[in-house]
Amino acid sequence: MNVMVELSDEMLLDSYHRAIELQLEHDFIALLLVEIRKRNLHSPVHAVLH
Repeated sequence: MNVMVELSDEMLLDSYHRAIELQLEHDFIALLLVEIRKRNLHSPVHAVLH
């Protein structure tokens, strides 16, 4: 089961923003970003990982 699929778009974006704020592991943030891109969502802090 893919837990990312069960997250709403809003929850995914919120999780991404919180992960950035809390300076969580880069690999975790990267996984969130992959899912955000897969869903074609837009987030104003995408540049943080680039």
